[in-house]
Amino acid sequence: MNFFRGVMGGQAAGPQPSGAETIQKLCDRVASSTLLEDRRDAVRALKSLSKKYRMEVGTQAMDHLITILQTDRSDSEILGYALDTLYNIICNDEEEEQDENAQKQADDLGTQFTDKFIEDPEHITLLLTLLEDFDFHVRWPGVKLLTSLLKNQGVQVQGIILVSPMGVSRLMDLLADSREVIRNDGLLLLQQLTKGNAAIQKIVAFENAFERLLDIISEEGSSDGGIVVEDCLLLLLNLLKNNSSNQNFFKEGSYIQRMKPWFEVGDDNSGWSAQKVTNLHLMLQLVRVMVSPVNSPGATASCQKSMYQCGLLQQLCTILMATGVPADILTETINTVSEVIRGSQVNQDYFASVNAPSNPPRPAIVVLLMSMVNERQPFVLRCAVLYCFQCFLYKNQKGQGEIVATLLPSTIDANSISAGQLLCGGLFSADSLSNWCAAVALAHALQDNLTQKEQLLRVQLATSLGKPPVSLLQQCTNILSQGSKVQTRVGLLMLLCTWISNCPIAVTHFLHNQENVPFLTAQISENLGEDERLVQGLCALLLGICILYNDNSLENYTKEKLKQLIEKRIGKENFVEKLGFITKHELYSRAAQKPQPVFPSPEQMLFDHEFTKLVKELEGVITKAVHKSSEEEKKEEEVKKTLEQHDNIVTQYKELIREQDAQIQELKEQVASMTAQHEQMQTTVGQQLSQIQQHKDQYNILKLKLGKENQSQSNNQADSTQMNGLQTEELSQLREEVEELRKQHALLQSQLGDKDALIRSLKSASAQTTEGSAEGSDNTKRLQELDELRSQLQAQSEEITQLKSERQDLLRKAEDGESDTVPSSDGSLDVAKMSELESRLAAQTSETERLKEEAKGLSESRAELEQQLASATSTVAILQTEKTKLQTEVQESKKEQDDLLMLLADQDQKIHSLKLRLKGLGETVEDDDDLDARDQTDDDDEDEDDED
Repeated sequence: MNFFRGVMGGQAAGPQPSGAETIQKLCDRVASSTLLEDRRDAVRALKSLSKKYRMEVGTQAMDHLITILQTDRSDSEILGYALDTLYNIICNDEEEEQDENAQKQADDLGTQFTDKFIEDPEHITLLLTLLEDFDFHVRWPGVKLLTSLLKNQGVQVQGIILVSPMGVSRLMDLLADSREVIRNDGLLLLQQLTKGNAAIQKIVAFENAFERLLDIISEEGSSDGGIVVEDCLLLLLNLLKNNSSNQNFFKEGSYIQRMKPWFEVGDDNSGWSAQKVTNLHLMLQLVRVMVSPVNSPGATASCQKSMYQCGLLQQLCTILMATGVPADILTETINTVSEVIRGSQVNQDYFASVNAPSNPPRPAIVVLLMSMVNERQPFVLRCAVLYCFQCFLYKNQKGQGEIVATLLPSTIDANSISAGQLLCGGLFSADSLSNWCAAVALAHALQDNLTQKEQLLRVQLATSLGKPPVSLLQQCTNILSQGSKVQTRVGLLMLLCTWISNCPIAVTHFLHNQENVPFLTAQISENLGEDERLVQGLCALLLGICILYNDNSLENYTKEKLKQLIEKRIGKENFVEKLGFITKHELYSRAAQKPQPVFPSPEQMLFDHEFTKLVKELEGVITKAVHKSSEEEKKEEEVKKTLEQHDNIVTQYKELIREQDAQIQELKEQVASMTAQHEQMQTTVGQQLSQIQQHKDQYNILKLKLGKENQSQSNNQADSTQMNGLQTEELSQLREEVEELRKQHALLQSQLGDKDALIRSLKSASAQTTEGSAEGSDNTKRLQELDELRSQLQAQSEEITQLKSERQDLLRKAEDGESDTVPSSDGSLDVAKMSELESRLAAQTSETERLKEEAKGLSESRAELEQQLASATSTVAILQTEKTKLQTEVQESKKEQDDLLMLLADQDQKIHSLKLRLKGLGETVEDDDDLDARDQTDDDDEDEDDED
């Protein structure tokens, strides 16, 4: 222990060893000591020397320290000392007093030790395993060590963690640690881990990172929170920026709605802390990441919709119009609102309705434009307002019309300041930056809107008292010719190029001024300095647009005469060279990268993003148009007209074919509908037939029961005929009843005859109807049932006849034995038998009545079956007629399509011959595949416009 006392500061006898010797002895003790306490003390001593002797400790002790991490896992104290020592030799966070060279040497040293540590990927895996230890003295230094490794060699360490089983999940558990120190350092670790690695970003996001981070932000006080909120926001930015998958997950998880409370500000906004400003700035950047123009249009539109629906856009507009908000937060809020409304019609309409809390209330657009044309406002704020105005007008023809309408004479209100008045004031002010911003803003009001370009030609300006008003177009050219600052002239030239491009009427108005063309040719032909080259290029572009979109309505300035003028005064090669000055300018490529105008200084504010698109589109076309001769143009125009005519014919035929296809499809649908109706009717008929079968079964059962009862009654009647005598009155009653039964029997016979005639007519009808075969078989069954009923009636008539004969016998016996004396007991027996006979006759009568009713019901069902058969027959006939008609129409359509195909073949042959003629003349002709590809591209563009 005397050795450790000397190391730790105690006085030892003899000469003091050097630092390297001490570290070597400590390393030997760590490697050779068998007692845990000795190794622990040695590692503690190495930790105390690791900052002063970083190089020596790192070189000699790193392997021994890693061995300690592997072998002494049971002792948390020695693990903590070893991790702290490794952190000290790898970490590059040195004191600020060091100069740059010393700091660079320290960074190189940390990188070297990091490379040595990660030579074996198992070391990172070991470190991840140690992070699972909940002991504070192990977990905290482990988090700091892994963070330093990621800072020094992020890509390599990320790759090892990514392939390590459950590596990212172990690190995500740090956010749930109840100890704030570990949780906060865990945030720093995850920041380094997610930098530039989309795969790790996705894993972290799907480990419920968004939920945990938003909860921490809420717990820490949102924008009023401290550095922890800032770390959470930085981690969220890492997860979402340029990661479409995580952005979609963030939106689908309804986390956008949880951002709204961040931007709730009170009336008193004075005295914001620096941390609050930083937090709110990062929150605004987080919103911008979700709606950035570089994202896919569909994802951006979906996020914009969610932000409007949850009230986030309204909250941002409240900050925009609030007082006392710091300037940098106001600037970032304007940029954020700009991208939230860019290209979204609903959001743009809402922004147009926002009013500033002034007296009287003014639209927010007017208030922002007042800041843009005010030269006393900060430069970044003016750039932000310009970007907001551009985003408001992006793909917003309604907004463009409203801005241009404020310049027209019929809508100008002298009592209020409008957006158009502010733009005109900025366009002609003495401040060159205001001139440029107003010109670019007005150009965006005309972007891809032919109607507003023509409407703006009506704007008249009063230059001074006593002089007639001049048009806005003329005033722009007047200022251009006066030789103002380069920034002003560039802005006006961009406005004029945007204005007259693709607008022949505006080109005619521009050429109508006799001074414009000489001014442009003079500017292009002169040899000016570097600063004027951009102006020369823009003048060449403006003159080229006059050639390209010229309708030859002015005799002095037709296309051919303008090209001759260029050839004589400037020279074609010189003109093309000057035109190329635009794209060769150093600021052109910077402006073409993204829509937001970001410039380091006002002097470098020369190009607009949308204008760079216009230059890219027109430069090659203008160059080709200038080099073409008049004969080539005439031939090309003729060929174009011919091709357009043929294209129109083909288009007409295509439309006709589409219409016929639609008609055929409609007819097919009708056939399918009728087929379905027919099947439904067949199903209904089948159901009715099953019901009839059920009735038949019930009828058969009743018939069997009736036969059994009749048989028992006939047996009883045979017994009752053995009477010895009847009273005269009873015999007369029997005679009357028998006579009545005879009449009923005759009536039933007549009804059966009628039914037989009806059955014969039904048989003849069913034989003539092929479609009603099923109904005919049912009718045959009905006939059989009626025959059975007739046989029953025949049996009953035989029984009646038998009763008649028994009656005659009784009458004869009664006449023979009138004088005989009958005992009283025999008389009572005869009376009983007589009453029994009467009851049987009554039952027989009721049974006959029931059979009559069944026969009547059967006749009614027969009539219903006949009606259904007739209806089904008529329906089948109608369907057959419609089917024949449809087949005829289909045949006619096929014949018309064959004719059309013949016509198309003739047209293709003519087009092919014309193309051969053009190729013979030396013209480049696009093939059919190129034309189809261009048509497909145009269709896709139109679909995207419709969706936007």
